[in-house]
Amino acid sequence: MPADSRPVDVRSAIASQMPRAKSELAELVRFASVHDPRQFPVEECTGAAQWVQRAFVDAGIPDVQLIETVDGSLAVVGSRPARAGAPTVLLHSHYDVQPPGDRTLWNSEPFELTERDGRWYGRGSADCKGNVIMHLLALRALGESLDVGVRIICEGSEEMGTGGLEALVEQRPELFVADMVVIGDTGNTKVGSPTVTTTLRGIANVVVHVETLAGEVHSGMYGGPAPDALAALVQVLSTLRNEQGDTVVDGLDGTQTWDGVQYDAEQFRADAGVLDGVGLAGSGSVAEAVWARPALTILGIDCPPVVGSAAAISPRASARLNLRVPPGTDPQRAQDALVAHLEARTPWNARPTVEREAIGSPFRAGTDGPGYAALSEALEEAFGHPMGTAGQGGSIPLCNALAQVLPDAEIVLMGVEEPRCRIHAPNESVDPSEIEKMAVAEALFLQRLAGSGSEDSDS
Repeated sequence: MPADSRPVDVRSAIASQMPRAKSELAELVRFASVHDPRQFPVEECTGAAQWVQRAFVDAGIPDVQLIETVDGSLAVVGSRPARAGAPTVLLHSHYDVQPPGDRTLWNSEPFELTERDGRWYGRGSADCKGNVIMHLLALRALGESLDVGVRIICEGSEEMGTGGLEALVEQRPELFVADMVVIGDTGNTKVGSPTVTTTLRGIANVVVHVETLAGEVHSGMYGGPAPDALAALVQVLSTLRNEQGDTVVDGLDGTQTWDGVQYDAEQFRADAGVLDGVGLAGSGSVAEAVWARPALTILGIDCPPVVGSAAAISPRASARLNLRVPPGTDPQRAQDALVAHLEARTPWNARPTVEREAIGSPFRAGTDGPGYAALSEALEEAFGHPMGTAGQGGSIPLCNALAQVLPDAEIVLMGVEEPRCRIHAPNESVDPSEIEKMAVAEALFLQRLAGSGSEDSDS
């Protein structure tokens, strides 16, 4: 126990830090830290990594270093030992961001934090620099009263999916040893509703090419019997969804159910920007569709563009397909099923060739340990509502990498990225109340995990 073991009023401590939090988030957002030197200078990522390093040292983590990973990104790694046999918690986040895309679609400069209608806008404000700030707020609020050991890891290439941190986990597992892992890269189902993510879908992408002719031929002279490769591709792609919009891949189960927090259909329509009058795809609930069942998305098609197209029959066409795989389904078997489906369903004996891309395993967190119990209590105290559980349609490969090297550790996913944040899209934003309350919850959780008991009656 520290010399001064009086409980810390973390709610007041964090509330007083919120002006500083906004200023720091503005500094961090200002770095165009896209891990792709073709788009932004490497110095942007380096500067962000150094900023994060200094910030965690200031927040009480004495030993923080920058480690270059195999993909050239810098991982920010630090540690502070536990007191008197208390457990150790690994706090994760990432400082790299998605490219801003078409800047004309932004209502303000992507790399300048801008406040509008109570929200803070900017690329990375939620995903994931807002979660960096969440960790900093919690650590600063506790200060020297913190008993648990803390490891921090802030990666620099998560958005590019190039695997730098996963490789570091394999190469140097001693840097990640912990009893509890907090992956700060998800969020609540809506503002003010405390939620932890318990499942992640995996991924099994392919690129399918269809060929039918030696070259283009005139549609007037040969149209009809001449097999159109683009039409063949469209037909085989249409077999991947049924009339209700469910993903239907031969040999792949698509009937799983979801027993956690539900996702209101009208809220989903608003979150996803579904146009008025357009129906939602699928026969199950929204929660089942986005968290529990496989989902096939056509990411892109190579074919003649409309502008400049000629009166000719396409001899070849290609599509890149994204298959999201729920927990309980092996991604390799799912990819095998997709390849077999495409090869069997391509019409007219057209020639399909399927290229396999890398697969990613789904993830399911255990929720019956003492860490989850402490976190549930902390989230309920911070928000005034019971904690719910949700899934996420995306993949975070780090979860499986950590689960392999830390088989006894509890892994939890949480953060500030609720649906209105519109992560990866133009006008990404964060609700500062989510940063504040999630930081309060994290601080209370760290107190409870250490057994210090947070007696903050005003929290």
